[in-house]
Amino acid sequence: MSRPYRTSSEAIEIIYADEFLVVVNKPTLLLSVPGRGEEKKDCLITRLAVEFPNILTVHRLDWETSGLTVLALNKEIHRHLSRQFQERRVHKNYTAIVYGKPGKESGEISLPLRCDWENRPRQIIDHEQGKASQTYWQTLNQTPNQEHNSTRLLLTPITGRSHQLRVHMLAVGHPILGDPRYAHQEALSMAERLLLHATRIEFTHPKSNVVIQFYSEAPF
Repeated sequence: MSRPYRTSSEAIEIIYADEFLVVVNKPTLLLSVPGRGEEKKDCLITRLAVEFPNILTVHRLDWETSGLTVLALNKEIHRHLSRQFQERRVHKNYTAIVYGKPGKESGEISLPLRCDWENRPRQIIDHEQGKASQTYWQTLNQTPNQEHNSTRLLLTPITGRSHQLRVHMLAVGHPILGDPRYAHQEALSMAERLLLHATRIEFTHPKSNVVIQFYSEAPF
């Protein structure tokens, strides 16, 4: 089912729900789980807990990133879905608009990442201490106006490191537009929000063992 879930501040679109799990479309500028401090208590999981009291977070999207998020409704389902993520059996695609125009139609980025501990939660590339990280990208289209120096990409993370897509695109010279943490000033000023959206997710339903997938069109 697809319906708006009304809260005191903003609607959460529920893409699918059954007795085992929920798939929602997280808006930008909403935490996935509570942060530290009273001002960071409002988040996706606490809003949804009003209707689904036993809801559990399976994976997270960055505060600035919008798109598809899967949540479990009991501990058994949570373990099953978490295992699928750990074993890389969940397939995800993201839509992004990046600065500049890549010189080819597709590519692969394999650069190890680790936390920049002095500037947490920022991530950096570290070839000695970083964890292996892999991203595939594919050009969807370049903007018709050649003066607008940007390109729409389909991003496929093979690993699931924190800020992986954002740091990988920055590393190859194409930061995601509107990224307040990693984009340079020109790329930051070209969008009012981070132009990164979790567009598609595919996984095996823990009870039926049927492969299911969901799609959410990028709102930009």
